[in-house]
Amino acid sequence: MKNKISNISVYNYVLKIINISLLFFLFIFPCNQQLLSQSNFKKDIKVMSFNIRYGTANDGENSWEFRKKFVFEIIKKYNPDLIGLQEALKFQIDEILIALPEYKFVGNGRDDGKEGGEYSCILYKKKRFAIDSTETFWFSETPDIPGSKHWGNNYTRISTWAKISDRLNKKKYYFFNLHLDHESQPSREKSTELLIKKISGLTEKLPVIISGDFNCGESNAAIKTILRFGFKDTYRLVISSSDNEGTFNDFKGITNGERIDYIFTTNDFRTIEAKIIRDSFNNKFPSDHFPIYSKIRILK
Repeated sequence: MKNKISNISVYNYVLKIINISLLFFLFIFPCNQQLLSQSNFKKDIKVMSFNIRYGTANDGENSWEFRKKFVFEIIKKYNPDLIGLQEALKFQIDEILIALPEYKFVGNGRDDGKEGGEYSCILYKKKRFAIDSTETFWFSETPDIPGSKHWGNNYTRISTWAKISDRLNKKKYYFFNLHLDHESQPSREKSTELLIKKISGLTEKLPVIISGDFNCGESNAAIKTILRFGFKDTYRLVISSSDNEGTFNDFKGITNGERIDYIFTTNDFRTIEAKIIRDSFNNKFPSDHFPIYSKIRILK
């Protein structure tokens, strides 16, 4: 009888240990998973590409002074870590940084390599990132000469890149931002060829992000050059093709044109989210382009 009672006691003790272990697994393990997920979320990189329309354009009620607050609001709402701006003049960049002091920028004006003309600059969260090196080059036969242009484009076209140290995920990567010509197809094709040459020639082989206004649809040879080199179109990775994905809106909110603004990455990243941002403010738009947004996660 005593042995029977003893056996029952041991059985009950073991059963209690098993139940406690199960409770630990059911409640503690999911919490750890959630913490891990939150940790990954914090390390995700939110990227925006935004052609803000140059600030001296005679756009009437859509002129910069009337819409700049919308630009500030869009950036504040989506809170990107990295932003590739196109058509930005120096005074516009300065006003953005005053309104959003958490950012700094790198880049040069396309006219003189200093502050003259439009920038294809990179804005970055200054608490998260450090810039190890940066360069602006010209889409021309002489990419190191400020203001140079060839290949049939009437306007000077540039790209700014930065080698970035990410304090949050302890990784390094390159970010290229650019604006291709809106008229000359030879210029677009030769510009993407030069872009790939620049990337291939980097001394350190790191993950790469590209943002920009490419002024052409995804079937264009210039875009195919990017894809052929192995870059992934973050938008297309998560969004199926449709007739409702135009990114040039002409301040009217139209969506049925071609998608001409892109964020590309190497295979070192996984795309978590991608969208075309169509926010408006009482039917007024921040720019004649919709900004685009991707959330990406570095894998290596």
